[in-house]
Amino acid sequence: MSINVKITHFIFIVTLFVVITSCDRTKGQINHITTTALKGLLKKDKEIQLVDVRTPEEWEAGIIKGAQKIEVTSSTFTNKAMGILQKDKPVYLYCRKGGRSSRAAKILQEKGFEVYSVEGGYTAWKKTKE
Repeated sequence: MSINVKITHFIFIVTLFVVITSCDRTKGQINHITTTALKGLLKKDKEIQLVDVRTPEEWEAGIIKGAQKIEVTSSTFTNKAMGILQKDKPVYLYCRKGGRSSRAAKILQEKGFEVYSVEGGYTAWKKTKE
């Protein structure tokens, strides 16, 4: 086998590997939305699926008006979400700073939902100007 044939085979294999591993790159990625964009969306549509995934103690400190309360750390999170949310509409998730909403987003994505995690969570929401 000549050097040119070996190089051609090597390039083909590397290219094939890159194509195969990158085809599924967007699957599993979490969509994000800023608090400013969310506020604009809420002004236009009061019936979006907005979910607060924080704990009951955190809810006492305040929630975004119209949000459903489904605690992501609860063992019943998936069942409650499946019973309340509609798969044909996007779901917007928030927690205190963004970590738990990303966790909830992964769970709901696996169930077929289109999900958006609010960047910075409720902490950022309180700081966002109208």
